[in-house]
Amino acid sequence: MEHMIKTNEKEKAVIAGLSADSMNLRDRSTDESMDELEALLETAGGVCLGRVLQNRKTPEPRTFIGEGKVKELKDIAQKHECTMVVFDNELSPSQMRALTEDMGLKILDRSSLILDIFAGRARTREGRLQVELAQYKYLLPRLTGMWKHLVSQTGTSAPIGTRGPGETQLETDRRHIRRKITKLEDELREVIRTRDTQRRLREKNNVPVVALVGYTNAGKSTLLNKLTGADIQAENRLFDTLDTTTRKLQISEVQEALLSDTVGFIRKLPHHLVNAFKATLEELCYADLLVHVIDASSPEWREQVHVVDDLIMKLGASNTPRLEVFNKCDVLTNDVRPHGDNIVEISARTGEGIDLLLKKIEQSLIVMKKKVTLLLPYDRAGLLEIIHREGAVTNTQYLDHGIELEIIVSPRLYEKLREFITT
Repeated sequence: MEHMIKTNEKEKAVIAGLSADSMNLRDRSTDESMDELEALLETAGGVCLGRVLQNRKTPEPRTFIGEGKVKELKDIAQKHECTMVVFDNELSPSQMRALTEDMGLKILDRSSLILDIFAGRARTREGRLQVELAQYKYLLPRLTGMWKHLVSQTGTSAPIGTRGPGETQLETDRRHIRRKITKLEDELREVIRTRDTQRRLREKNNVPVVALVGYTNAGKSTLLNKLTGADIQAENRLFDTLDTTTRKLQISEVQEALLSDTVGFIRKLPHHLVNAFKATLEELCYADLLVHVIDASSPEWREQVHVVDDLIMKLGASNTPRLEVFNKCDVLTNDVRPHGDNIVEISARTGEGIDLLLKKIEQSLIVMKKKVTLLLPYDRAGLLEIIHREGAVTNTQYLDHGIELEIIVSPRLYEKLREFITT
């Protein structure tokens, strides 16, 4: 199937995907994942002029999609004067080299396209470090041949697929790349130490943290703006927000929290990128409440929810309490709407349902806090630091057989102290 768009300005591309019987269902290309790839290409500054979706029993080892489809792609690219082909699946280094040789065009896969978008979007030092680390890890096995003439430039004006780690010429020496990866990992560990200090201060002050999560373009930034009065740029494009933003949220006259917006998730998110951003995304594990923002207007919302749930589980935050917020209800046309105690319908754009959402957030935070009495043996007094840091101690008595404390705890702290709780 060929998809036509006229353009005179953007970088022209053909997109291709494979659905093979032997592939994992999540890895197969579909019309929906191809639509998403086309949107990613547009986000990166390109335009799709041709589209091929191939069905096979298994991927072809050398060219992935088979020689016949390679010729078809090449013909479409020549017809529309395209400079590259973007694959919806992840290609091996040898497949990328073979396809480059056979077609004489720039070859990108979904992972390299997403990395390219992130390279153009990172604004903070941490964001740049994370993207650079992911790019070098992606690049390392792909050094031979295909990258040797690649010039890497930083900024959105660079051709798609060439926005790299910020050097004028990409190093092809593996030892140099490995040294660079080690250095970046060390720098990110320092960032993590700084964040840990900030987190301990936050916990000491007993300020709850609410984290916004969701599929890319679900409306998280728009919701952050609506709830906090922030002025974060929010546009209708994929990965509009990359760097984590945190703002004070006044939930009610007596309750406030910190509200964090995180990078949007997407299906087939490159594992290098997930690993590089793990330091940031681990904030989800320390949040008191996750607000999962869902684009109710998308026909793919169920699949998107599944992608987000899967990544939350991989990050170890599946036990964190969660509210599901169905956004964009002002443009919802179908009548099939989920209902439940932890589900809220809103429009972040118009403000509809925001008051109810704030009440739900407040109720969730109140319910999560428990007042308990515990008896701490003197040989476990080392836990007092954690108790005072993460909880609110209302009474302390030093008895013959231990320290009795009355304390207000979060679910996370409750689990740590469960064996010592008496009432």
